Amino acid sequence: MCAFMGKMKSNTIKIRRGLDIAVKGIARRETSSMFDERMYAVKPTDYVGVVPRLLVAEGDSVLAGTPLMEDKNNPLAKFVSPVSGTVKAVVRGERRAIQAVVVESDGEMRSVACTQLDLSNCTADELKSRMVETGLWTLLLQRPYGIVPREGSAPKAVFVSGFDSSPLPIDMDYILEKSIADFQTGVDVLQRLAGMVYLSLHSSQKGGLLDAVRNAQIHYFEGPHPAGLTGTHIAYIDPINKGETVWTVNAQDVAVIGRYFRTGKYCPERVVALCGPEVANPRYYRMFAGASIAQLAAMVGDKNVRFVCGDILSGTSIAPDGFLSCRANKVCVLPEGDYYDFMGWLRPNFKKLSFSRTFISGLFGNKGNVFYTIDTGMHGSRRPLFVTGEFEKLVPLDIYPLQLIKACVVGDVERMEELGIYEVEPEDLALCEFADTSKTEIQAAIRAGLEKVRMENC
Repeated sequence: MCAFMGKMKSNTIKIRRGLDIAVKGIARRETSSMFDERMYAVKPTDYVGVVPRLLVAEGDSVLAGTPLMEDKNNPLAKFVSPVSGTVKAVVRGERRAIQAVVVESDGEMRSVACTQLDLSNCTADELKSRMVETGLWTLLLQRPYGIVPREGSAPKAVFVSGFDSSPLPIDMDYILEKSIADFQTGVDVLQRLAGMVYLSLHSSQKGGLLDAVRNAQIHYFEGPHPAGLTGTHIAYIDPINKGETVWTVNAQDVAVIGRYFRTGKYCPERVVALCGPEVANPRYYRMFAGASIAQLAAMVGDKNVRFVCGDILSGTSIAPDGFLSCRANKVCVLPEGDYYDFMGWLRPNFKKLSFSRTFISGLFGNKGNVFYTIDTGMHGSRRPLFVTGEFEKLVPLDIYPLQLIKACVVGDVERMEELGIYEVEPEDLALCEFADTSKTEIQAAIRAGLEKVRMENC
């Protein structure tokens, strides 16, 4: 930990370990007008540990902000409609578990009426109560476990990442340009709720739009991915110890919170990037949370591709007529890897990204501004975990990644706690899964380990 604290003395925290994955198709700084989508969905599967209780029925009329579901185990978690309209369908899966509530928009964006709070006079309890009523509480994530905060959750700080270092990065300054006043109000609200807000920016953002935000302690980072992940920021600024909690919030969700407290209306508008090697015109689109991606998919055309909601390392695969995840900032379109790769790794290749330098292209890294076309192929079968030393080069946290992964696979709670399970979320080890020669589903193992620890501590 001493090494971590030494780096805090400088103005900019430099991340040494990690990997930048240069992929073709980064979104340009262009934004289309609001999409006229008709279908929207709220999916409890986007959240961890939620057991939904349905509050509406098919055919009910709803407004933006009307509760559709609530968590049986957490009365603070109410999931609301992103638009006004009619409940079109309740989608169920195995054992009739609710997978999604689909709302057909009426195009009017009518919101639940409520009195506007005076932020200068209201208490933290009043802010919390209003956020619970309007569903804004579900925009918060508690670490450890990555769950919606429950009653009694007392975070020592709130962490917000103001930049993206993942493959196909989005430009946070650009997408928040028109909602910076909302973002500032959102930071003010979070500061009143938790006492301390940490805003992390890239060193190139000094003097920029987000650098002027008040009521937040700003830290600057630079280096390869995962420099932009909240887990990295927590580890370097204020690490989580056993018994402690922090909250994290997506930067666009901070603006959603602020927009509500500025206007008195629930409006989950966000800017989403359509990007990736298979997108002819990668750019940004303005839409509401939970929107169908059918129109975006139509722009790609009839290709053998996969749509990934979120970044390509830790996002979720969705169908061309699927719906945005609750915190999605981008939709990545990748070619399917279901082809025969002649000779596989035995063939010298200049066009494949290789962390372990298996291919000739791995010798050049990203020199010469080289961008790769990444597909969804595994390029190998699953095999036992090998000790290669690769993971330690990719994880900048003060943990032993391989040992933690093994402890999660076997479900050893005591060992997981000793190795730092409270400090991580699956996305923090997504690079390990990308580079793993064993093809292990590392993120799934970390999530299973976190859930086992959470159930043990309940």
